[in-house]
Amino acid sequence: MSAIDTPTVCEVAIVGGGAAGVLAAIGILRGARRPLRLLMIEPSLPLGRGVAYATPREEHVLNVPAAKMSGFPEQPEDFLDYLGTVPAFAGIPRETLAAQFVSRGHYANYLRERLQQAVDTSPAQLEIIAARVQALQPEVDAVRLRLDSGRDVQAGKVILAVGNALRPLPARGASSLPEAKRIEAWDYAAMADIPVAADVAIIGSGLSMADAVATLQANGHRGRIHVMSRHALLPLPHAKGAPADYDPAPLLVMNLRQRLHALRQHAADAAVRGIPWQSVMERIRPLGQALWQSLSADDQRRFLRHVVRYWDVHRHRISAPLHAQLLDVQRQGRLQLHRGRLETAVAEGACVRLAGLDRWRRPLQLEVQCVINATGVEMRAQAMRNPLLQQLLGSGVGRAGPHGIGVDTAPDGRLVDAEGVVEPRVQVIGSLCIGSLWESLAIPDLRGQAAVAAKQAL
Repeated sequence: MSAIDTPTVCEVAIVGGGAAGVLAAIGILRGARRPLRLLMIEPSLPLGRGVAYATPREEHVLNVPAAKMSGFPEQPEDFLDYLGTVPAFAGIPRETLAAQFVSRGHYANYLRERLQQAVDTSPAQLEIIAARVQALQPEVDAVRLRLDSGRDVQAGKVILAVGNALRPLPARGASSLPEAKRIEAWDYAAMADIPVAADVAIIGSGLSMADAVATLQANGHRGRIHVMSRHALLPLPHAKGAPADYDPAPLLVMNLRQRLHALRQHAADAAVRGIPWQSVMERIRPLGQALWQSLSADDQRRFLRHVVRYWDVHRHRISAPLHAQLLDVQRQGRLQLHRGRLETAVAEGACVRLAGLDRWRRPLQLEVQCVINATGVEMRAQAMRNPLLQQLLGSGVGRAGPHGIGVDTAPDGRLVDAEGVVEPRVQVIGSLCIGSLWESLAIPDLRGQAAVAAKQAL
């Protein structure tokens, strides 16, 4: 039998080396009390970057202040402790640094440093495999993973932390556009190469759009920027102010309509007292998953159909300086918002002609030099173009989550198969839990899930 035919055996395998996977690995390494073999399988090295923290651009900052970004619930100031060792922040008072929105690349470095420290002090052994998992199959004594190299892994337990995928550009003909004219917002090198005089269209008006505009501005871009989305709502900023002090628990027994009415009333009451609406939203942050799970299935569908974009702009906010930059470019007349739905994209010579319908279903046409896909995170597992997820759903080892988003999991995060049977050896964390938990992308959610997954793996 050749080496490639001999499966690699380990106690735990983590599929995905982004923030969620690294946090789970740290938890296992720190919690291990005996030697064990831990594999982390990730095709894109170095670890800890994923999509969110892979950017090398200084203008791409965290969406929350540094004080709230610790990777460990029991060490709430750990990220601040790390920043205190970074030469770029030397001399900055701790309280000032705590309120800063630092560049996201620092977070990937933080995760890797904490991972190395855990490796250095743990009886467990970490092995990193630069490969993509293409299939997962539970067997009698283990869970078998098939890698794209042809190598097999037999793991006692598996943690799925595959991370985020970008939605495809929602237009007929988009896939036929030349690469230089169709740019993914997460392709940071291609974004940096956009000519400064080019007119561009950004499809999507969320956080990825804000990153794209920040990069264009940092590069001295002077062309027109067209932003098209169904609602044409820009991200909203964080704000300083007193905390809200209402009790959010009664929201849990209300239906969706009642909750929206109650939140508007809390915001109005807060405004009378000089408290920003952002503080009202912060008050419900710890209840995010409970609020989703306590909605009826019908109200969850109504939320996804009618409310989700308004939730996003109020819940997932950006730094005040970045928001001010967006407004400034808009006031200059260079950034134009278009509320509509893109339908076709066709390359014509040096240009791309975009056609769609506006909010009144009237024709909407734009002619630009390139189009940027900033449509955000894909929530449907079957649409993520991930061979592993396609195999899981196609074979029945897993099934789509509620409303077809993410994958289905038990309340503790374990994978549920097509027959509704829980697979106790496969734990799901991160974006794949979005259908069950909704709030499953931010660091406070990831660190909690990673801690649970580590404990169960041990």
